Amino acid sequence: MKKKLLVASLLCCSLFSFAQEDDDSTKVNKQKGEPLEGMDVTWWNGGDRRSAPTLTGKFFTPTVMVDANVTHSFNNPIDNTVVGSTALARDNEMQVSSANLGGDFNYKGARAHIVTQFGTRSTIIPRNDGSIYKGQYQLDNVYRYLAEANAGYHFNVLHGINIDAGMFMSYIGLNSYYQVENWEYQASFTSDNTPWFFNGMRIQIFATKKLKIEPWIINGWQSYGTFNRQPGVGGNITWCPKENIKMLTNDYYGSDAAGLPGRKRFHSDNSFLLRYFHRPTSKGISKMAFSMTADIGFEQGDGVNGFTNSATKGPAQYFISLMAYNRVWFCKNHFAWTMGGGYMNNPGRYLVLAPTGDASPFPNPNNPTQTSGTHPFSENPGDQFIGWDCSTNLDWMPNQHILFRLEAVHREASVGYFAGHGGVTSPTGYSTTPLPSNWAPDLVKMENRVILAVLFRL
Repeated sequence: MKKKLLVASLLCCSLFSFAQEDDDSTKVNKQKGEPLEGMDVTWWNGGDRRSAPTLTGKFFTPTVMVDANVTHSFNNPIDNTVVGSTALARDNEMQVSSANLGGDFNYKGARAHIVTQFGTRSTIIPRNDGSIYKGQYQLDNVYRYLAEANAGYHFNVLHGINIDAGMFMSYIGLNSYYQVENWEYQASFTSDNTPWFFNGMRIQIFATKKLKIEPWIINGWQSYGTFNRQPGVGGNITWCPKENIKMLTNDYYGSDAAGLPGRKRFHSDNSFLLRYFHRPTSKGISKMAFSMTADIGFEQGDGVNGFTNSATKGPAQYFISLMAYNRVWFCKNHFAWTMGGGYMNNPGRYLVLAPTGDASPFPNPNNPTQTSGTHPFSENPGDQFIGWDCSTNLDWMPNQHILFRLEAVHREASVGYFAGHGGVTSPTGYSTTPLPSNWAPDLVKMENRVILAVLFRL
């Protein structure tokens, strides 16, 4: 009997130790050439919360990520379709949003980074790119299952210089493409309506341990191909003067309206992160941090006129947005509570995610300047769109590799945008049902939803 009690006691202690083994409060980022080398960056919104890669090899470091969720909209659309999100696709069903495999290859300065993507995101993300209708070869299918794929060379100059070409993640909007790195699951309008990826070339210059300068030459604004003849140009500057402060700016200029080469786009994205409380050994609140992102941009030419309406040059077409979040960690970083939200004003709707389903599943192949479907969502110059959102969530993080998140989200728009109870596909909710002449997608101005997600990273 005593032996059984001893074994049971040891087992309970082992399980408790296992649950606590990955307290990363005292660990730091030691990756050479990364901003804040030797300092704790696990608290960043939009960053890797692991203190170091899990399975680091001499020539290859693997990446494995799984993002599974179930969500419920209180509008309860009959076709189970989520509108206006790049993270969610279906209501009232367990879905694999993203399953990613890949890693980093390094040999004598030569480097390559490849991450595949499977799940609903391999459908959601390509549909937002109208450049695929220019020319042949179905670029949406060619790249559909790649999240990142780039190769280049590392130079041991300054604190490191990397020259890479291929497809890589965008920093515009602050949030990471991978939900396991974000403080919230459903991104605010600022992030969800700006690029998740770029296709082209970048140069990362780590001028100091705390300063990165990164110019880009790319195909365009989240586009596999180019809309016109002009490539997009831009860059990122990230400065971390102290371990608890991160500041960055991303700026972009390009020609991204299909068939309208005279229309130019400028966008400036700016973020500030502050960890204002840090007590790693506390069993209560262990740290608190705040993030804020502000974006401003416009399109000019070929019928639109930036920030002002003009009788000769056309209506105003611009983008102004803001999002802010506050996060509190407690119980030695094994739990966290986040709340925040944002606002977006986008006259002309040139960055608004078009509603899914028959409301507008894709750009029109015959005229990529217009959306398709039986009831396309208007994106004409002068069309107004204002949106705002707020959310709160609770995270449980047993260790650095797994995260369970329960989130509540409220979103509103100035026009019918979200899926109402009638859905956006057909009267029955099935795409095989013929559409009566009097049928229209049920787009409403507001939605409330809850999300339960499981996020894994190795």
